[in-house]
Amino acid sequence: MQVMDMVFRALADPTRRRLLDSLREESGQTLGRLCGSLAMTRQSVTQHLAVLEEANLISTVRRGREKLHYLNPVPIHELQMRWMAPFEEPRLRVLYDVRRHAEEHRVKPDFVYVTYIHATPGRVWEALTSADLTGEFWGHSNVSDWRPGSPWEHRRTDGSGVADGGGVVIEVDPPTRLVMTFGEPGSGAGPDASTVTFLIEPYQEIVRLTVTHVNLATDADAEAVSHGWPAVMANLKSLLETGHVLPQAPWDMHAELRGGR
Repeated sequence: MQVMDMVFRALADPTRRRLLDSLREESGQTLGRLCGSLAMTRQSVTQHLAVLEEANLISTVRRGREKLHYLNPVPIHELQMRWMAPFEEPRLRVLYDVRRHAEEHRVKPDFVYVTYIHATPGRVWEALTSADLTGEFWGHSNVSDWRPGSPWEHRRTDGSGVADGGGVVIEVDPPTRLVMTFGEPGSGAGPDASTVTFLIEPYQEIVRLTVTHVNLATDADAEAVSHGWPAVMANLKSLLETGHVLPQAPWDMHAELRGGR
């Protein structure tokens, strides 16, 4: 297969284009970091990266036990010079700017929340993946075997077994990183799936917990999670530091504020 054929083949897949976009924004990423922005297993992402590397669109460098991925823009530049330069570049630039402006207004909002907890990484990991502990601080039990590709459910704690949410477990790296889609019960993984990443970083006797929620469908969803995640994490922090959740469910406060408007 000719080099240009491999480039076109690699660029034909939307997931591989997303990987290139991610490396364009931040080159030198590990496999785990690249997986965080995609709702798929590490094995699937590895296969896509292999196609990109074969087409010389990315290069890799070993750093200790890590493998860093870098964007190689040369094949894309050669493609542009061969196929695009002969056309009227000013006209194409105007069309490109119009399209980019329209697409920027359709970008889905993301949400990031950071908190610090006096606990060990193992204890925070247990709290996030234990059905009993999530039932205490979240008001719902998160139930799964916590393996990549497995479903998870956000079940009520009233014994009814009803799930009000759920998704698919994407990445599991205890006690550091947990990635899962977050949506309706039984919802699957896909490039547009709403996805949550928990990053647990130890620092001496405390833990920095970062919650990143991406691919939120609407501004209303973004507003809801901007109140929901801080409330849930406040209850988690209280449980791990004092042994008790907060005396009132913190998410009820937001409901009362909305009702009073």
